[in-house]
Amino acid sequence: MPHIKVKPFDKEKIEKLLPKSEILTFRAKPLSGEDELYGVVLEGEEFLLHLKPESDAYLIKYDKVTRPLKVNLLKEAIERTANELKLEILSSNITIHPGKSAYASAYEKKIEDFEEITFPKEKVCVEVGFGSGRHLLYQAQKHPDTLFIGLEIHTPSAQQVLKQIDLLGIDNIWVVNYDARLFLEMLPSNLLEKIYVHFPVPWDKKPHRRVISQAFLEESIRTLKAGGRLELRTDSNNYFWYALETFFALPKVEVEVRKNEALEVTSKYEARWLKMEKDIYDVYVTCKEESEEKKERLDFNFNIVKYREGQEQKLPKKPVVFYGYFVHFERVYKIGDDAMLVKCAFGSFDRPEHKYILVGKEQSRYFVSRPVKTRVNHLAHQKIVEYLTH
Repeated sequence: MPHIKVKPFDKEKIEKLLPKSEILTFRAKPLSGEDELYGVVLEGEEFLLHLKPESDAYLIKYDKVTRPLKVNLLKEAIERTANELKLEILSSNITIHPGKSAYASAYEKKIEDFEEITFPKEKVCVEVGFGSGRHLLYQAQKHPDTLFIGLEIHTPSAQQVLKQIDLLGIDNIWVVNYDARLFLEMLPSNLLEKIYVHFPVPWDKKPHRRVISQAFLEESIRTLKAGGRLELRTDSNNYFWYALETFFALPKVEVEVRKNEALEVTSKYEARWLKMEKDIYDVYVTCKEESEEKKERLDFNFNIVKYREGQEQKLPKKPVVFYGYFVHFERVYKIGDDAMLVKCAFGSFDRPEHKYILVGKEQSRYFVSRPVKTRVNHLAHQKIVEYLTH
């Protein structure tokens, strides 16, 4: 991913540059360590750049937590920062290729978009972990009356599918670069026709990371219409039996199992497995009745949180564990004398959120976006507010 190595320089140059910089908004210095974070605003998007000192150079790269999907945006931010600071570049991989990197960003949706969103089609389907996107693109072309929401945490795969959407002229796909296990909680009840989970990572050594779980299944049933179904397709014998056990744990469910069923479209991975004569299992779970609408309203604001001198020293140094969730203040950065940036992990143990919290003298907020509005995240948020106000 985009980065440059530059000759070491006096980092105090940043302070002098900030008032007149076109893209840099703040400098965040850690309480311990020599790395720094720089706030950036470019083309309406906020994110962070990370400066990391090495033995004979400074590395300037993107920050994983706030990384935007547009790679060219990162490259431009790094390049413009280097130019504004007049840095001596030792090595670089930020060459911008407009023709190669353009993609249909109109079809990229962020997780916060779903807090208040209108669906352009009456029928809506979700595909979890679309990979190369063959199945997602095929279904969208075959069913133009249906909106397909593709979820993919692998950023390059999301970017490639966005390019294909543009090249093929498809207008009924939304791409969301986010964890499906959290995403479903953002959807209204009784919305979806189908949820596709094709060839999820088995995670045999880390089963807690599997997308299929009781919580995921409960949210799937809530978001599916009566008669809608979840379709799991896997080549893993272990995952197949694990999924069956999970599905049958529900009090009322209709499950259909098929083996080596041929689909109209085959992914490149599936084609490879078929050549190896591996068995492929399909498990269909059908929603039998409508669910109640979600009524709870979860507030993730920091209305009462304002920076106070010495506040950063009072935060717990180690993870704090509660029943069903945790809070961990991982790193604390000071911004001048009257603000701080806190890197925080929190929420459920198997689906934690990773966010920055910008705590200022006048107001505080998540930087750059709020957590997914789940019950567990809200419990963690309330604890975070407690720690930041005491």
